[in-house]
Amino acid sequence: GHDLAGMAQARGMTAARLHAIKQDIERGLDRQNLSVAGLALRHRCTARSIQRMFEAEGTTFTDYVSTQRLARAHQLLSDPRLRGEKISAVALDCGFGDVSYFNRVFRRRYGAAPSDVRARTRQDIGHG
Repeated sequence: GHDLAGMAQARGMTAARLHAIKQDIERGLDRQNLSVAGLALRHRCTARSIQRMFEAEGTTFTDYVSTQRLARAHQLLSDPRLRGEKISAVALDCGFGDVSYFNRVFRRRYGAAPSDVRARTRQDIGHG
């Protein structure tokens, strides 16, 4: 039969590796060239195995990275201390080279434009 302990151990290693890869992605969100290939090299596994790990979670590498980039952007735009930052600068900080693309995917994800999120932040200031 199957070696259940071995399978569980392999799953545990996969979970640990996926966790490390996700941390790596988070640290590298500002880099536009965040690639599966680069991560595979650093984590000593194949690009395909990384893609499979994300697929096992019901997403894809590309979608995951995009979601993380947008979440970071939303967080930055909601930060009252960063109100002076240009939206294009926030987009770049989150690895989006193209502001119009950023605006489009941000709106699709959050149902509001980056400028709307920023405007709401501004209104909340006086009503603490």
